[in-house]
Amino acid sequence: MDRSDGASASDEDLLRLHAPQVLGALVRRYGHFDPAEDAVQEALIAAARQWPKEGVPGNPRGWLIRVASRRLTDRLRSDTARRRREETAAALTPADAFVAPPPGEGLAGPGGRAPSEDDTLTLLFLCCHPALSPAAQIALTLRAVGGLTTEEIARAHLVGEATMAQRISRAKRAVRGAEFRAPEPEDRDRRLAAVLQVLYLIFNEGYTATAGPELHRTDLAREAIRLTRAVRRLLPREGRVTGLLALMILTEARTPARTGAHGELIPLDEQDRSLWDRTAIAEGTALAEEALTQGPAGDYQLQAAIAALHDEAGRAEDTDWPQILALYDLLVHRTPDPAAALGRAVAVAMVHGPRAGLAEVDALAETLPREGRYRLDAVRAHLLQRAGELKAARTAYLTAAEHTLSRPEARYLRDRADRIDS
Repeated sequence: MDRSDGASASDEDLLRLHAPQVLGALVRRYGHFDPAEDAVQEALIAAARQWPKEGVPGNPRGWLIRVASRRLTDRLRSDTARRRREETAAALTPADAFVAPPPGEGLAGPGGRAPSEDDTLTLLFLCCHPALSPAAQIALTLRAVGGLTTEEIARAHLVGEATMAQRISRAKRAVRGAEFRAPEPEDRDRRLAAVLQVLYLIFNEGYTATAGPELHRTDLAREAIRLTRAVRRLLPREGRVTGLLALMILTEARTPARTGAHGELIPLDEQDRSLWDRTAIAEGTALAEEALTQGPAGDYQLQAAIAALHDEAGRAEDTDWPQILALYDLLVHRTPDPAAALGRAVAVAMVHGPRAGLAEVDALAETLPREGRYRLDAVRAHLLQRAGELKAARTAYLTAAEHTLSRPEARYLRDRADRIDS
């Protein structure tokens, strides 16, 4: 949400937390996805303007639902063809049925979950409807559940904003009329891969923002973890879900050491590991071990195992790089993900030396579009510096800095280049 409306960072976090819950409540009641999202956006804008002046209401979710419901019913009443449906729904539903109770109050849903959590999960699976292509599923979920702007989603997918806006609009039309209910087990399993991929993308956008002044968007990362915990409560024996949750927790545990006093990025090998969240690491490690017992090791289980090896090392030099390389060998055999291949290149360099790592990076360069290569350029710069090719390393650092949209990352890369000169 645009802070020009007056919303503080804490207000933004609160609005982002409640937005998918409010949207889920409106879609469940009225069944109109597109106008419901518009009404929620209007309510969020109203909150961003009103709350800084008048204070956050005691029940912020209920406030948002009431305002969004009024905006949506006003819109529906203006359409004669829909008036009968809206009036019938209003007559059959108590006026306060969708005013969410304060935290800890009200009836819990199945398994002890609050209705708002059930709505968010149902919305999550609705956005991953099988009628949609995988790209459309991801885009719609990032918009409706993750709260990312169309511009942010377009950057993450390396496409233009107009193209992404059309993709999201088509996805909304495709799910129009779909029944808002929790999917049956068989249908849920078919949609699970898309759901997990979306949650991972939301987490990654939170852990390292693709653009803007902040390196870390705490609201997004925490929301992704919260939603993944909710999915795990539905599927406690599903190794992919357990592995993804472990990966998120183990990665997020390093957050306190990732930036310095002035917001500057601190790479993994230079972080003060005493700042890492050891309670989170213990939980994540236990989950990673559990995930490996829940069927064949998939992508998320392997990535979680790699993250656990990093987090368990008391010092950077204690990292078990041979074991990490062995896990990356398994991972890249399973997935064509360029990020996994780049991680393997780093592991190769740590085990066999920077020249071997550079050979891996050069082979990857031919497979990536220019827009997605700044991370590869950053890795190349680091390996060139380790290999003693300082002039080439400086050029690579500056090239990477030029192409990243993240200001903290750009500052870090330029600083590395400047250190080579000094």
